Amino acid sequence: MTDKAEPRFGFVNFAETWNGRLAMAGILLGLLTELLTGQGILTQMGLG
Repeated sequence: MTDKAEPRFGFVNFAETWNGRLAMAGILLGLLTELLTGQGILTQMGLG
């Protein structure tokens, strides 16, 4: 057994897990905002 800690930056499981969680939260927030306002995400940003 080694005392080496797994790095927390780069392409490691810790970082990829949190990237996925934050991406899912962002998509959910975007969909909820779209349902509440009746406007698409691009329209809300002024692009549509």
